[in-house]
Amino acid sequence: MIHPNVLHNGHIRASEELCLRTGQAGLFTGWGVFSTVKVAGGVLFAFERHWARMRKDADLLRVPFPWSVEELRGELLRVVEANGAADAALRVLVVRNGGTMWSGPGAASESDLVAFTAARSQWGESARLGLVPNARHAASQFAGSKTTSWAMNLVWYEEAHLRGLDEVVLLNERGEVSECTSANVFAVFGNEAVTPPLDSGCLPGITRELLLETVRVPGITVKEGRLGLEDLERADGVFITSTTRDLLPVREIEGLAIGEDRKTRDALQEAFLAYQEDYCAQAAAGRSAGQ
Repeated sequence: MIHPNVLHNGHIRASEELCLRTGQAGLFTGWGVFSTVKVAGGVLFAFERHWARMRKDADLLRVPFPWSVEELRGELLRVVEANGAADAALRVLVVRNGGTMWSGPGAASESDLVAFTAARSQWGESARLGLVPNARHAASQFAGSKTTSWAMNLVWYEEAHLRGLDEVVLLNERGEVSECTSANVFAVFGNEAVTPPLDSGCLPGITRELLLETVRVPGITVKEGRLGLEDLERADGVFITSTTRDLLPVREIEGLAIGEDRKTRDALQEAFLAYQEDYCAQAAAGRSAGQ
Protein backbone atom coordinates (compact mmCIF):
# COMPACT_ATOMS: atom_id res chain seq x y z
CA MET A 1 0.00 0.00 0.00
CA ILE A 2 1.42 3.38 -0.99
CA HIS A 3 1.83 6.18 1.53
CA PRO A 4 -0.69 9.08 1.79
CA ASN A 5 1.14 11.65 -0.36
CA VAL A 6 2.30 11.55 -3.97
CA LEU A 7 4.41 13.88 -6.10
CA HIS A 8 2.79 15.00 -9.34
CA ASN A 9 4.55 17.55 -11.55
CA GLY A 10 6.11 19.43 -8.67
CA HIS A 11 3.07 19.31 -6.39
CA ILE A 12 2.56 17.16 -3.30
CA ARG A 13 -0.97 15.80 -3.41
CA ALA A 14 -3.07 13.32 -1.47
CA SER A 15 -2.74 9.89 -3.08
CA GLU A 16 -6.50 9.60 -3.62
CA GLU A 17 -6.68 12.95 -5.45
CA LEU A 18 -7.39 12.55 -9.15
CA CYS A 19 -4.62 14.33 -11.04
CA LEU A 20 -4.20 12.33 -14.26
CA ARG A 21 -6.25 12.86 -17.44
CA THR A 22 -7.77 10.52 -20.00
CA GLY A 23 -6.01 12.44 -22.77
CA GLN A 24 -2.56 11.44 -21.54
CA ALA A 25 -1.55 9.02 -24.27
CA GLY A 26 1.19 7.38 -22.25
CA LEU A 27 -1.06 6.69 -19.29
CA PHE A 28 -3.26 4.29 -21.25
CA THR A 29 -0.66 2.83 -23.60
CA GLY A 30 2.24 2.20 -21.23
CA TRP A 31 4.34 4.87 -22.95
CA GLY A 32 6.64 5.83 -20.14
CA VAL A 33 9.62 4.80 -18.04
CA PHE A 34 10.01 4.12 -14.34
CA SER A 35 12.37 3.03 -11.61
CA THR A 36 12.17 1.79 -8.03
CA VAL A 37 14.64 3.43 -5.65
CA LYS A 38 15.59 2.35 -2.14
CA VAL A 39 15.30 5.12 0.44
CA ALA A 40 17.73 4.49 3.33
CA GLY A 41 18.17 7.01 6.12
CA GLY A 42 16.42 9.62 3.98
CA VAL A 43 18.91 9.10 1.13
CA LEU A 44 18.02 7.89 -2.37
CA PHE A 45 20.49 5.02 -2.64
CA ALA A 46 22.53 4.85 -5.87
CA PHE A 47 20.23 7.47 -7.36
CA GLU A 48 22.71 8.60 -10.02
CA ARG A 49 22.52 5.13 -11.55
CA HIS A 50 18.71 5.09 -11.47
CA TRP A 51 18.63 8.51 -13.14
CA ALA A 52 21.10 7.43 -15.84
CA ARG A 53 19.06 4.32 -16.67
CA MET A 54 15.82 6.29 -16.82
CA ARG A 55 17.49 8.91 -19.01
CA LYS A 56 18.73 6.22 -21.41
CA ASP A 57 15.37 4.44 -21.55
CA ALA A 58 13.50 7.73 -22.02
CA ASP A 59 15.71 8.59 -25.01
CA LEU A 60 15.13 5.15 -26.52
CA LEU A 61 11.35 5.35 -26.03
CA ARG A 62 11.06 9.03 -27.02
CA VAL A 63 9.70 10.04 -23.63
CA PRO A 64 10.51 13.69 -22.73
CA PHE A 65 12.82 13.69 -19.69
CA PRO A 66 13.93 17.26 -18.91
CA TRP A 67 15.40 16.88 -15.39
CA SER A 68 19.05 16.83 -14.39
CA VAL A 69 20.05 14.29 -11.79
CA GLU A 70 20.04 16.90 -9.01
CA GLU A 71 16.72 18.41 -10.11
CA LEU A 72 15.02 15.04 -10.06
CA ARG A 73 16.63 14.02 -6.78
CA GLY A 74 15.37 17.23 -5.16
CA GLU A 75 11.83 16.64 -6.41
CA LEU A 76 11.76 13.05 -5.17
CA LEU A 77 13.08 13.94 -1.73
CA ARG A 78 10.04 16.18 -1.31
CA VAL A 79 7.66 13.22 -1.39
CA VAL A 80 9.99 11.22 0.87
CA GLU A 81 9.82 14.04 3.41
CA ALA A 82 6.06 14.52 3.01
CA ASN A 83 5.48 10.86 3.81
CA GLY A 84 8.11 10.61 6.55
CA ALA A 85 9.49 7.73 4.46
CA ALA A 86 13.16 7.81 5.48
CA ASP A 87 13.42 4.01 5.03
CA ALA A 88 11.12 2.89 2.25
CA ALA A 89 10.78 2.07 -1.43
CA LEU A 90 10.13 4.89 -3.90
CA ARG A 91 8.55 4.45 -7.31
CA VAL A 92 9.14 7.20 -9.90
CA LEU A 93 7.42 7.32 -13.29
CA VAL A 94 7.71 9.61 -16.29
CA VAL A 95 4.66 9.30 -18.57
CA ARG A 96 4.48 10.76 -22.06
CA ASN A 97 1.45 13.00 -22.61
CA GLY A 98 1.00 13.22 -26.37
CA GLY A 99 1.73 11.52 -29.65
CA THR A 100 -1.38 9.55 -30.67
CA MET A 101 -4.92 10.23 -31.88
CA TRP A 102 -6.06 9.71 -28.28
CA SER A 103 -4.13 12.66 -26.93
CA GLY A 104 -6.22 15.33 -25.25
CA PRO A 105 -5.99 18.99 -24.32
CA GLY A 106 -4.89 20.35 -20.98
CA ALA A 107 -1.38 18.95 -20.73
CA ALA A 108 0.93 21.54 -19.24
CA SER A 109 4.05 19.61 -20.25
CA GLU A 110 5.15 16.92 -22.68
CA SER A 111 5.43 14.38 -19.87
CA ASP A 112 4.19 13.92 -16.32
CA LEU A 113 6.40 13.14 -13.34
CA VAL A 114 4.73 10.96 -10.71
CA ALA A 115 6.38 9.53 -7.58
CA PHE A 116 5.17 7.79 -4.44
CA THR A 117 6.57 5.75 -1.58
CA ALA A 118 5.63 2.52 0.21
CA ALA A 119 7.00 0.24 2.87
CA ARG A 120 9.61 -2.19 1.56
CA SER A 121 8.36 -5.69 0.86
CA GLN A 122 9.37 -8.53 3.14
CA TRP A 123 10.74 -11.23 0.82
CA GLY A 124 11.63 -13.88 3.38
CA GLU A 125 14.95 -15.67 3.71
CA SER A 126 14.95 -17.34 0.28
CA ALA A 127 12.92 -17.67 -2.91
CA ARG A 128 11.18 -20.40 -4.87
CA LEU A 129 11.24 -19.82 -8.63
CA GLY A 130 9.29 -21.10 -11.60
CA LEU A 131 10.30 -21.08 -15.26
CA VAL A 132 8.74 -19.27 -18.24
CA PRO A 133 10.11 -20.06 -21.75
CA ASN A 134 10.25 -17.47 -24.54
CA ALA A 135 9.50 -14.66 -22.12
CA ARG A 136 12.24 -12.27 -23.24
CA HIS A 137 13.08 -11.30 -26.83
CA ALA A 138 16.79 -10.63 -26.55
CA ALA A 139 17.06 -9.34 -30.12
CA SER A 140 14.46 -6.63 -29.59
CA GLN A 141 15.52 -3.00 -29.84
CA PHE A 142 13.72 -2.42 -26.55
CA ALA A 143 15.07 -5.40 -24.62
CA GLY A 144 16.22 -4.37 -21.17
CA SER A 145 14.29 -1.09 -21.07
CA LYS A 146 12.22 -0.42 -17.94
CA THR A 147 8.99 0.74 -19.50
CA THR A 148 5.61 1.24 -17.85
CA SER A 149 4.28 -1.45 -20.23
CA TRP A 150 4.69 -3.93 -17.39
CA ALA A 151 1.53 -6.07 -17.53
CA MET A 152 3.20 -9.28 -18.78
CA ASN A 153 5.62 -9.23 -15.87
CA LEU A 154 2.75 -8.74 -13.43
CA VAL A 155 0.82 -11.66 -14.93
CA TRP A 156 3.81 -14.01 -14.68
CA TYR A 157 4.46 -12.81 -11.12
CA GLU A 158 0.83 -13.31 -10.08
CA GLU A 159 0.69 -16.76 -11.69
CA ALA A 160 3.84 -17.74 -9.79
CA HIS A 161 2.16 -16.85 -6.51
CA LEU A 162 -0.96 -18.80 -7.43
CA ARG A 163 1.32 -21.84 -7.81
CA GLY A 164 2.97 -21.28 -4.44
CA LEU A 165 6.16 -19.76 -5.89
CA ASP A 166 7.81 -16.39 -5.27
CA GLU A 167 9.08 -15.43 -8.74
CA VAL A 168 9.88 -16.90 -12.15
CA VAL A 169 13.02 -17.22 -14.23
CA LEU A 170 12.35 -15.81 -17.71
CA LEU A 171 14.10 -17.51 -20.63
CA ASN A 172 14.80 -15.78 -23.95
CA GLU A 173 14.14 -17.03 -27.46
CA ARG A 174 17.40 -19.01 -27.38
CA GLY A 175 16.41 -20.86 -24.22
CA GLU A 176 18.96 -18.94 -22.14
CA VAL A 177 18.37 -17.54 -18.67
CA SER A 178 17.58 -13.83 -18.94
CA GLU A 179 16.16 -12.55 -15.63
CA CYS A 180 13.12 -12.68 -13.35
CA THR A 181 10.10 -10.40 -13.71
CA SER A 182 11.70 -7.83 -11.38
CA ALA A 183 15.11 -9.22 -10.46
CA ASN A 184 18.39 -10.31 -11.98
CA VAL A 185 19.74 -13.86 -11.65
CA PHE A 186 23.19 -14.93 -10.43
CA ALA A 187 24.63 -18.45 -10.40
CA VAL A 188 27.59 -19.23 -8.11
CA PHE A 189 30.41 -21.51 -9.18
CA GLY A 190 32.95 -21.71 -6.36
CA ASN A 191 34.23 -18.17 -5.86
CA GLU A 192 32.59 -16.82 -9.04
CA ALA A 193 29.13 -15.27 -9.29
CA VAL A 194 27.89 -15.20 -12.90
CA THR A 195 24.93 -13.20 -14.24
CA PRO A 196 23.54 -13.19 -17.81
CA PRO A 197 24.89 -10.43 -20.11
CA LEU A 198 22.61 -7.63 -21.23
CA ASP A 199 22.26 -9.20 -24.67
CA SER A 200 20.29 -11.99 -22.99
CA GLY A 201 17.45 -9.47 -22.88
CA CYS A 202 17.70 -8.73 -19.17
CA LEU A 203 17.22 -5.38 -17.46
CA PRO A 204 20.43 -3.65 -16.31
CA GLY A 205 19.45 -3.77 -12.64
CA ILE A 206 21.12 -1.32 -10.29
CA THR A 207 22.10 -3.96 -7.71
CA ARG A 208 23.45 -6.12 -10.56
CA GLU A 209 25.46 -3.17 -11.84
CA LEU A 210 26.93 -2.40 -8.42
CA LEU A 211 28.03 -6.01 -7.94
CA LEU A 212 29.68 -6.05 -11.36
CA GLU A 213 31.34 -2.64 -11.15
CA THR A 214 31.76 -1.44 -7.58
CA VAL A 215 31.25 -3.92 -4.72
CA ARG A 216 34.39 -5.94 -4.12
CA VAL A 217 35.13 -9.00 -1.96
CA PRO A 218 38.71 -10.37 -1.94
CA GLY A 219 38.83 -13.75 -3.64
CA ILE A 220 35.38 -13.45 -5.25
CA THR A 221 34.81 -12.62 -8.92
CA VAL A 222 31.53 -11.26 -10.25
CA LYS A 223 31.13 -11.40 -14.01
CA GLU A 224 28.74 -11.76 -16.93
CA GLY A 225 28.30 -15.10 -18.67
CA ARG A 226 25.63 -16.99 -20.56
CA LEU A 227 23.54 -19.31 -18.40
CA GLY A 228 21.35 -22.20 -19.44
CA LEU A 229 19.16 -24.32 -17.22
CA GLU A 230 21.94 -26.90 -17.04
CA ASP A 231 24.22 -24.20 -15.62
CA LEU A 232 21.72 -23.42 -12.87
CA GLU A 233 21.69 -27.12 -11.98
CA ARG A 234 25.46 -27.44 -11.82
CA ALA A 235 25.88 -24.21 -9.84
CA ASP A 236 26.80 -24.34 -6.16
CA GLY A 237 24.03 -21.83 -5.47
CA VAL A 238 21.71 -19.29 -7.08
CA PHE A 239 20.56 -15.88 -5.90
CA ILE A 240 18.49 -13.04 -7.33
CA THR A 241 19.03 -9.30 -6.95
CA SER A 242 16.87 -6.19 -7.04
CA THR A 243 16.61 -2.80 -5.37
CA THR A 244 14.20 -4.08 -2.74
CA ARG A 245 15.55 -7.64 -2.38
CA ASP A 246 19.30 -6.93 -2.22
CA LEU A 247 20.83 -10.44 -2.73
CA LEU A 248 18.13 -13.04 -2.05
CA PRO A 249 19.11 -16.74 -2.00
CA VAL A 250 17.13 -19.20 -4.14
CA ARG A 251 16.16 -22.48 -2.51
CA GLU A 252 14.17 -24.00 -5.36
CA ILE A 253 13.73 -23.71 -9.13
CA GLU A 254 10.80 -25.58 -10.60
CA GLY A 255 11.87 -28.84 -12.22
CA LEU A 256 15.58 -28.38 -11.43
CA ALA A 257 17.88 -29.77 -8.77
CA ILE A 258 19.93 -26.83 -7.53
CA GLY A 259 22.63 -26.29 -4.94
CA GLU A 260 22.07 -24.11 -1.91
CA ASP A 261 25.62 -23.09 -0.95
CA ARG A 262 25.38 -19.49 0.26
CA LYS A 263 28.95 -18.65 1.29
CA THR A 264 29.72 -16.52 -1.78
CA ARG A 265 26.32 -14.88 -1.73
CA ASP A 266 26.62 -14.10 1.99
CA ALA A 267 30.03 -12.47 1.51
CA LEU A 268 28.73 -10.35 -1.38
CA GLN A 269 25.63 -9.37 0.60
CA GLU A 270 27.75 -8.21 3.52
CA ALA A 271 29.96 -6.14 1.21
CA PHE A 272 26.92 -4.72 -0.59
CA LEU A 273 25.30 -3.57 2.65
CA ALA A 274 28.58 -2.01 3.77
CA TYR A 275 28.76 -0.11 0.47
CA GLN A 276 25.17 1.05 0.89
CA GLU A 277 25.84 2.25 4.43
CA ASP A 278 28.92 4.19 3.32
CA TYR A 279 27.10 5.69 0.31
CA CYS A 280 24.18 6.86 2.44
CA ALA A 281 26.45 8.26 5.18
CA GLN A 282 28.42 10.29 2.63
CA ALA A 283 25.27 11.52 0.92
CA ALA A 284 23.70 12.57 4.21
CA ALA A 285 26.89 14.35 5.26
CA GLY A 286 27.08 16.17 1.93
CA ARG A 287 23.46 17.26 2.20
CA SER A 288 24.00 18.58 5.73
CA ALA A 289 27.09 20.50 4.62
CA GLY A 290 25.13 22.09 1.78
CA GLN A 291 22.33 23.37 3.98
